[in-house]
Amino acid sequence: MTAATMATLKLLVMDGNLAETDASHARHGGRPTGAHYAEVLRSLRPDVECIVLHPANPGGGELPAGLGIEAFDGVAWTGSALNIYNGGPAIQAQVELARVAFRAGVPQFGSCWGLQVATVAAGGEVRANPLGRELGIGRRIRLTEARAAHPMFAGKASPFDAITVHMDEVSVLPSGSTLLAGNAVSRVQAAEIRHGKGVCWGVQYHPEYDLNEIATVILRYGQRLVDAGFFADAAAQQRFVEDLRALHRDPGRRDVAWLYGIQEDVLDPRIRRIELANWLERLVAPHAAARG
Repeated sequence: MTAATMATLKLLVMDGNLAETDASHARHGGRPTGAHYAEVLRSLRPDVECIVLHPANPGGGELPAGLGIEAFDGVAWTGSALNIYNGGPAIQAQVELARVAFRAGVPQFGSCWGLQVATVAAGGEVRANPLGRELGIGRRIRLTEARAAHPMFAGKASPFDAITVHMDEVSVLPSGSTLLAGNAVSRVQAAEIRHGKGVCWGVQYHPEYDLNEIATVILRYGQRLVDAGFFADAAAQQRFVEDLRALHRDPGRRDVAWLYGIQEDVLDPRIRRIELANWLERLVAPHAAARG
């Protein structure tokens, strides 16, 4: 099927951040979370059309007039600086939207926060990781035996590295889930969650991020990362940010890639985003075709 004859895939992108977090991220040189995620999805298929919602903010999770979640072919969840176990309206609104999507049978994909939202929506549990924050590049994420036949990782080698930033982790997967990947920092780095009529593919890392986006997160977090021991001082943190941005501008900078041990699974967007591409091809497109 050519791009000209493809039916449009209508997607909802749920920006998990508060408005002030998105604004701070933009001030530090990044792109608003939901808008960036939609841009990445559109880059993967020419037939993708996205509507971005902001359910962490009052009124931001309201669907366009006359439409329910069942009118969409997929729901993608971004990362967020929120902690799901803190509760409150900004968080509960997102959990309820995930439940609605599960009940409607609309395929979901969750990056980091999105995996956690889907987990809680389906009856699982999330906690602060007792090993602390995983930041920058998540190392040696290894696929489980269940991955052998799982389409989310088709074309992905194991183990692999991935761009990541998270302090929380899934501690208990819901019933009906399949653990797909883990590493030394978090046992659950990827999972399939089946609940109600729906399915969510979720990862604890950020396949949608590039090196500029994670550099921006590190810059935005500021002194707290120095205090946590990730950097000796603010100058060291700034050097790391500048190096990541230099490598983002020119992935051929072997000196920078070598210095930080960053390889093609992070540098090559085709490899880095393969989970999202597989979700669109193997879950969203068939769901759209079945809906007619």
